[in-house]
Amino acid sequence: MELVEKTIKSDLKFDGKIIKVKLDKIELPNGDTASREYVCHNGGAGVLPVSRDGKIALVKQFRYPYKEVIYEIPAGKIDLGESAIAAVKRELFEEVGGKSNNIIDLGIIYPSPGYTNEKIYIYLAVNTDFGLQQLDYGEFLEVEFFDFDQVLEMINKNIIKDSKTIIAVLKADIILNKGKIYGI
Repeated sequence: MELVEKTIKSDLKFDGKIIKVKLDKIELPNGDTASREYVCHNGGAGVLPVSRDGKIALVKQFRYPYKEVIYEIPAGKIDLGESAIAAVKRELFEEVGGKSNNIIDLGIIYPSPGYTNEKIYIYLAVNTDFGLQQLDYGEFLEVEFFDFDQVLEMINKNIIKDSKTIIAVLKADIILNKGKIYGI
């Protein structure tokens, strides 16, 4: 059986600044029809910055939908027409004042495929130099530095709950502990 669902009709229900919401009528693989509502998002990019002495920079900020302060890698939405790598370099500089000449692609993740088409591109930035933040208007966050083992422990203890951060750290741990990258 082919698992593809075909769009019959698509209606835009909400057109916001960051997201759009659509309600589509679709044809199921067995020929029946159903509806799918989902959030359309331009995508995001996040980066795990590692300093020259092996410290990881995380940002701590209040996230309104959860009503709590959480730890995350520097990240943000990809602007229309912007590449993922350009967005990640911009966010690295804006959020932690970071610059790196060694940015490694860690892949694409689908944060919640049941209701959004958002893709998040994640990267690892090694030998990152840090300076002053250049935060956007209305953006409030703090930067904290941790040893790699501390971050792994924070994930294990569910202190870090953000999926892109968890995936970036675990993928980077595999790469760094396998000896594929040197000089950190």
